[in-house]
Amino acid sequence: MLATKTDRVPTGAQWLHEVKWDGVRVLVDVRDGVARMTSRNDNNVTAAWPELSAPPLGDRDLMVDGEVIALNERGVPDFRVLQHRMHVRNAREVARLVGSIPATLMVFDLLRLDGEDLTDRPLEERRALLEELPLADSTWQVPAAYDDGDMLFEATLAQGLEGVVSKRRTSRYRFDSRSEDWRKLPHRHRGSFVVGGWRPQTGTTDRLAALLVGEQTADGLLYRGRVGSGIAGLTSRRLAELLAPLASDTNPFADDVPRVDADGTFWVEPRVVVDIDTHGLGYDRLRQPSFQGVRDDLSPEDL
Repeated sequence: MLATKTDRVPTGAQWLHEVKWDGVRVLVDVRDGVARMTSRNDNNVTAAWPELSAPPLGDRDLMVDGEVIALNERGVPDFRVLQHRMHVRNAREVARLVGSIPATLMVFDLLRLDGEDLTDRPLEERRALLEELPLADSTWQVPAAYDDGDMLFEATLAQGLEGVVSKRRTSRYRFDSRSEDWRKLPHRHRGSFVVGGWRPQTGTTDRLAALLVGEQTADGLLYRGRVGSGIAGLTSRRLAELLAPLASDTNPFADDVPRVDADGTFWVEPRVVVDIDTHGLGYDRLRQPSFQGVRDDLSPEDL
């Protein structure tokens, strides 16, 4: 179930408010003591998060909705930190990363418990059952919900968190639905864009230094700019490995790419979605963009 974007925190007693986490959304389905974790596009991501896929309630039957997060050096959830683990599947490498980049599952909804489907119950009933589960000393945590949305908005802004999600207390859970009963208000101007090409570091032909990204529209993939900030070292190498199989002789953008950006660019098939922070969305070109991570839970069609 997905939230609808809003431009203000809704008010009134009918709303609960939660922190908007800067992580990766997952459903966790536990049956007979075995957990299966799936991403938004229904990929099995269990192997990537071994410290989260060991059910803290043993063989108790349940399904939860939540967000996988990792903390940066300031103790704040940060998608850029998490991305260093998202694409790793080698068991030895995953085990090493568990120690250096530990993950936590922020569980904010309970969809099934002891074989009973809870999705038709009101949110506040599901939350009450969730808060009774003994998860406090595990890698699964139940974040608080608040009555005062304006207070939470100001607090999350001051603490550098991503924003606020507001949910109607009476809302039922609907899979694969974007609902007006759930509303999200992020603090940062962040958007998801499609990679159409990359440029190498000056003086090289293989060191990825910048991405050319576009916005998926009804008129095709429209060019939105070049992004170099946030791309270096390990991030550069992993992006180069990800894009190498998608190399193409064709410029995928439906509009003109300025010559200063197009010259020396290696085009790719437009399949990879990335998150970009910018000083404003809705402009023809991104303003001071900064790369935040690859979204392997989204496809261009999702945008």
